[in-house]
Amino acid sequence: MEKKLLKRIEELRKRLNKFALTRNLIDHEVVEVSQQLDRLLNQYQKISTYQQLSFW
Repeated sequence: MEKKLLKRIEELRKRLNKFALTRNLIDHEVVEVSQQLDRLLNQYQKISTYQQLSFW
């Protein structure tokens, strides 16, 4: 699951970078992709934190 999540994060990051070159940052699609990326990054952080706590 973690690998799939990282892959999706990378895909959205690349898409957002492309948008930054061609669109206004308040464009609806740019904001939507940014929010999706934020959610996935938060999810990844929770997983990482849980794994670190589980180690102890």
